[in-house]
Amino acid sequence: MEHWTSSIPSTGCLRVHGSLCPTSPHVFCGLGEGTRRVPRGILWEVLWEYGVRGPLLRAVWSLYNRSRSLVRIASCKSDLFPVHVGLRQGCPLSLVLFIVFMDRISRCSQGLEGVRFGDHRISLLLFADDVVLLAPSSLDLQQALGCFAAECEAAGMRVSTSKSEAMVLFTSEGKMDREIDRRIGAVAAVMQSMYRSVVVKKELSQKAKLSIYQAIYVPTLTYGHELWVITERIRSRIQAAKMTFLRRVAGRSLRDRVRSSVTQEELGVEPLLLHIERGQLRWLGHLLRMPLGRLPGEVFRACPTRKRPQGRPRTRWRDYVSRLTWECLGIPPEELEEVSGVRGVWASLLRLLPLRPGSR
Repeated sequence: MEHWTSSIPSTGCLRVHGSLCPTSPHVFCGLGEGTRRVPRGILWEVLWEYGVRGPLLRAVWSLYNRSRSLVRIASCKSDLFPVHVGLRQGCPLSLVLFIVFMDRISRCSQGLEGVRFGDHRISLLLFADDVVLLAPSSLDLQQALGCFAAECEAAGMRVSTSKSEAMVLFTSEGKMDREIDRRIGAVAAVMQSMYRSVVVKKELSQKAKLSIYQAIYVPTLTYGHELWVITERIRSRIQAAKMTFLRRVAGRSLRDRVRSSVTQEELGVEPLLLHIERGQLRWLGHLLRMPLGRLPGEVFRACPTRKRPQGRPRTRWRDYVSRLTWECLGIPPEELEEVSGVRGVWASLLRLLPLRPGSR
C-alpha cells in the first residue's frame, strides 16, 4: 500500500526531476464525506478479499453490528434508527479500514500509463481521502478520472467536484521560480491585510507581533521550501520579503539605514534562510533513510531518461542539497547516505547547522 505514504512530500519528490520533465497535468480529487460514506457490506467483502477472515473479521464486524443512532435537537431526541454506512469516528481502526477500502479502489482503477520518472510510472497517489491522478496529457487524465470515478461509484463512494482541482505539476522549463514568486505574492497579501491591525498597531507588544510572524507569515512564505533550489536572486527576494515585516515590527524603515542583521538580532529571530536550509536537509535525510520499495525514495533515486536541453545545465535539487551538506556540514556526497542513516545523529547535526555567509 505504498500509495498511502506518497501524499504531498512525494509530489515534491516528483519536482526533483522538473529539469527534465515536460508539463504534466494532474487532478486533486476529494471524496465526498470520506469515511462517513463507506458502505459496510462492501467493506466486509474487501476485507475478505485481502485475507482478513475468521475470528479477526468477526471481531471487526462486531464493532459495527447493530449500530444505532439518533438525532438530538435541543432537548428533543428522535427514535433510534439503524446505520449501515460509514466508519466509527475517532476509532484508530477506522483509518486502517479506510486505507484498505481505498487501496482496493485504486488498484481496480489503474490501467493507464501514468507519468514516467526513470523506470517508474506513477498514475495515482493517495493520502487519507485525497487522491492525485497523474497523466502525460489532458486526454489521458480525463480517461483516468472517468475510470477512477466509475470505480468509486461501484464501491458506493463518489468524487466531490467542489473538492477537486486540476493543476499542472511542472512548467515547461522545469523551474520553481514561478512557485516562489507566488509565495512572495501571497505573503505580500498577508502583510497588507495585517498591516494596520497587527504590524504597526502600537497596542500589540513586540512579542505578540513576532508570534504572528512565526505562526502566519513564515509558513505562508516558505510553504514547499523543502524542494526549492535557492539561487542568489531567490535568496535576495526572500530576505527582502522577510525584512519587510521585521523592519516594521522594529519601528524602522529603509531610510534609517540599519543593517538587516542588526534588526534581526535585536528581535531575536532566527534567520529565515537558515530555517529553509534546515528544512531542506531534514527532508533529504527522510529520503535517504527510506528503504527500497518506498515510492518517494524510489522517485528520488530514479534517473530521468530525457536529454537535457542545450546550454548551461540547470542546478538539480539533488546537486544543490549535496553542495549544501558539503558547505554547511562538511559531509562529502559519498558519505551522505551513511551519516543520514542514523536519525538521531542527523537531527543533532541539523540543530547545529551553521549560518552561511549572506544568510542574514
